[in-house]
Amino acid sequence: MSMPLEGIRVLDLSRILAGPFCTMMLGDMGAEVIKVENPVGGDDTRGWPPFYEGGESSYFQSVNRNKKSLTLDLKSGEGKSILTALVEKSDVLIQNFRPGAIERLGFDWDTCHALNPRLIYASVSGYGQSGPSRERPAYDILLQGEGGLMSITGAEGGGGFKTGIAIADLTTAMFATQGILLAIIAREKTGEGQYVDTAIQDGQAALMSHAAGNFFATGAPPGRLGNRHPSIAPYRDFPCSDGELIVAAANDSLWQRFARAIGRTDLADDPKWTTNAARVSGRDELEAEIEETMRVKTRAEWAQIVSDAGVPCGPVRTIEELCADPQIHHREMVVEMEHARTGVLKVMGNPMKLSDTPGELRLPPPLLGEHTEEILTGLLDKSDGEIAALKEKGVA
Repeated sequence: MSMPLEGIRVLDLSRILAGPFCTMMLGDMGAEVIKVENPVGGDDTRGWPPFYEGGESSYFQSVNRNKKSLTLDLKSGEGKSILTALVEKSDVLIQNFRPGAIERLGFDWDTCHALNPRLIYASVSGYGQSGPSRERPAYDILLQGEGGLMSITGAEGGGGFKTGIAIADLTTAMFATQGILLAIIAREKTGEGQYVDTAIQDGQAALMSHAAGNFFATGAPPGRLGNRHPSIAPYRDFPCSDGELIVAAANDSLWQRFARAIGRTDLADDPKWTTNAARVSGRDELEAEIEETMRVKTRAEWAQIVSDAGVPCGPVRTIEELCADPQIHHREMVVEMEHARTGVLKVMGNPMKLSDTPGELRLPPPLLGEHTEEILTGLLDKSDGEIAALKEKGVA
């Protein structure tokens, strides 16, 4: 059974997180991904702790499966010549150099398009390839702040928090993946590749969606509400005797079920709390009553009671608890791969489940330069002597 992107070759000049996560998803779906790395050190994240036994970075391993590693010095003439040949033979090129850097190397969109008119050229950057901020350096935490996310994330009345994962980078990776796939579809119609320009700040702005809608409607920027919802109550985590349980009583019917399930018929019958608008307006008082009640049982006890009442709820879990969830294992969202240095390697699975052409985890994260000889001989017909000379000079 073929995979959706089988026959698509991706030239991956990206590093760190956004670009590599994008190309990993393409690789999971069958694309041949050639990860081009500097011979000295490779992708920056290869040096980021913690490390597995065998010296491989857990960060790098988490976003670089289903790729082949080619080491290449792109500042050398011979390295540029090899990359030029690969551009001519590839379907997609993705890069996340700061704007201006790829032009100086001689592999900008115009140059690559002239070499290969069918090439889809994707850039991932902090602020995009045009505009007054295009050359600013960008990191995930900066864009979470500048993109508005930190202004609505954190305790009410307190300072802002970034999310526990690099959400700005990861969502940008998804937007870049969508853009590349759309460009592949368009190429089927036109025969021409195109430029996919993805900016982290653009992605964060798009994610503001309903929060921005509230601002457009009222003129007042939404603030931080902790785990509360600006328009629904009760809709947050509540402390139990041994942890937190999230309750999502998202309408009046669910509110009635929830209040009665926890033994608070007095709240259910009180006309003060009949409507969601009233519960939102008076939630400080209402939630204090709920907290007092829920502290007396464990989260598992309350989860059973509330769930049996038909009210959506769930515990605030650790990653350890998540990875032990039978549903997660049933959905193959924790999978194992064999790795030359680390042995059995656990990674998170691919969430895109296609019935007829599913993805597949074929290759473990590569060692630095692991596939250099394979690529240079198989794609570019380099001889053993030529490859040895390139390595001797530090080109490959």
